[in-house]
Amino acid sequence: MATELTTEAKRFKQIREELSKTQTEFAKLLDAGSTTADIERGKKKITGKIVSELLRQFNVNPLWLYGTSYNKYLETGRSTSPQVITMDTSDRENMIMVPIKASAGYASNIQDTDWYNELPTFSIPLPQYKEGSYRAFQVKGDSMLPVLQPDEWVMGKSVESLRLATDNRIHVVVTNDSILVKKMRKSDSARSVNLISLNREYPVIEQPVGEIKELWEVNSKLSFDLDVHEGEEVLMSLKQGLDRLREEIASIKEGGS
Repeated sequence: MATELTTEAKRFKQIREELSKTQTEFAKLLDAGSTTADIERGKKKITGKIVSELLRQFNVNPLWLYGTSYNKYLETGRSTSPQVITMDTSDRENMIMVPIKASAGYASNIQDTDWYNELPTFSIPLPQYKEGSYRAFQVKGDSMLPVLQPDEWVMGKSVESLRLATDNRIHVVVTNDSILVKKMRKSDSARSVNLISLNREYPVIEQPVGEIKELWEVNSKLSFDLDVHEGEEVLMSLKQGLDRLREEIASIKEGGS
């Protein structure tokens, strides 16, 4: 019985046929050897370099290629999808880590594959990270206290466009010159969004939409600080007090019955 072709193999062939290229011509364009026949038959995996070339030359959305997006092409000038992705030795997408020291050069190197290869990568074998592109960013400063501590890591899922972003959720917003971890709130104007710090000492930032290069919705964090913070102590104390009060009320009811 013939092996079922993967989504990426089917869609790779679809792109080639839509471009009216032969397998030899397409392979030459993508620097993929002498022919793309083995890729289309599912005998050879699509490498990270080929994915990058499809994106660079033909604006093919990597998320569509692997079946996690309905948008075949990235919206020119409006897409907030990652410009570069990297693959491991098994051709699975890496989760790239962007430490604070690399954040200054991130936006200016946003399409430089070689620069991305210098960054550390890892993977998390959990179902929450099975679909979509994820990236890890290190938190700089205390603007997101008490939820996010300085130097913690947040993991974010790629958001293809601002239109698809979930309102009032924490996002990593990559602009022309910075990486911001903020709660994002859409405004009445389509030209800007409000970026809100959880630490009230920081002002709200009115961020022009045209300057947003990438957008990642934060779904988890990696912390090395296991101490209970003051605000959490207050909440725990309050919860314990309520629990004791419930127990006393239940005891009174039982004694009166």
